Amino acid sequence: MKITPRRKRWLKLTSARWQRRVLFVAGGLVVGAAAVALAKLADEAQLAFNWLLSQSRYASLIVTPAGFALSVYLTRRFFPNAQGSGIPQAIAARHLTDTSARSPLVSIRIAIGKVLLTLLGLLCGGSVGREGPTVQVGASIMFALGRLSPRRQPGLILAGAAAGVAAAFNTPLAGIVFGIEEMSRAFETRTSSLVIATVIAAGLTSLALMGNYAYFGTTPIALGKGIDWLAVPICGVIGGAAGGLFSRILITMARGLPGAAGRAIKSQPLPFALACGLAVALCGLASGDMVYGTGYAQVKAALETGTPLPADFGVLKFLATTFAAISGMPGGIFAPSLAVGAGIGANVASLFQSTPLAPIMLLGMVAYFAGVVQAPITAFVIVTEMTDNHAMVVPLMMASLIAYGTSRVICEEGLYHALAKGFVAKAEAAHQPKPGAA
Repeated sequence: MKITPRRKRWLKLTSARWQRRVLFVAGGLVVGAAAVALAKLADEAQLAFNWLLSQSRYASLIVTPAGFALSVYLTRRFFPNAQGSGIPQAIAARHLTDTSARSPLVSIRIAIGKVLLTLLGLLCGGSVGREGPTVQVGASIMFALGRLSPRRQPGLILAGAAAGVAAAFNTPLAGIVFGIEEMSRAFETRTSSLVIATVIAAGLTSLALMGNYAYFGTTPIALGKGIDWLAVPICGVIGGAAGGLFSRILITMARGLPGAAGRAIKSQPLPFALACGLAVALCGLASGDMVYGTGYAQVKAALETGTPLPADFGVLKFLATTFAAISGMPGGIFAPSLAVGAGIGANVASLFQSTPLAPIMLLGMVAYFAGVVQAPITAFVIVTEMTDNHAMVVPLMMASLIAYGTSRVICEEGLYHALAKGFVAKAEAAHQPKPGAA
């Protein structure tokens, strides 16, 4: 059969479409495998630090500050732009249009450094998580795969970030919502189906390697009637205010403190990281070794057994996470933020003696998380999926929206997008033509 020019164009277009689909799905499989590998290695790193504490809990006074300083040194020397959670870098890469400007933010080199240094942070007791780093790793993998294609592939970074969230938490719906609400702040019709396909591929890879599970176990208990619902606005206001304060601190530190203090921190990053590590170690000692790492084990145990967290857990976890986040070391804030919120919820639950602990802890988790990221839909979807508790959807939505409004009063900008502006400005400045260049 003779191939007409029209049919030839149609075949070429169809082939390009299938190449694009295969690229997204294959990328999702790789991101899912990377997320599972990071999750397993992160668990081993925390076990190793716990073993060290079992030998001497005062070892953290040496290991944690030294680990923070080493992490910041390696980041600045070998993996610049790998600091923090990694989500602002992925958002910044989305805003940039120049491929060469994106490369320092999302690349295989950055992904490798992110994994290694996140593990180092957990190995030395940092109050950091792995989920935010998984977003930057996912975006880096998809960006690298896109560079292998002769055609520009829009939506790859978005798809990689969404797949990272989905695989890290085993929350496919939250991954999609995160991609729309936080990464792009819009719904892109051209790439929506491919983003979903990437999330599905990553989710299936996670399921195949780790099985089907709820991140914080199953928590079917809901709020009772009447006075129990007062916990919703209380958690919303307290959690939102605390989350907004945390965001404001991080944004202020990222932009630099004014005066001599700011100049000293900027010129002496390693001593500052050392001091932050020491502060985290002191918080750990004060908490009975409960605020190191992600906080996942402590929160899951409290939700499943109904045993309240210590009264000072929320405050000390807040401080430990703040010091880790401003130190300049790589590490996420997703899981630690949920742990802080769980502590806030446990404190609020003490006011409602007849109400089960778990529902109010969930309200605290969603409120603080929404206050930090200022993405209320992502907050309640991710907490709902992580606990498999659909009976709490309405109160979680309410607490999330109240927390979002409260957080905006304290911090007008969303944390990730505010930090992303700094990376965008830095990348654009680095790639501007020099005066007098031809």
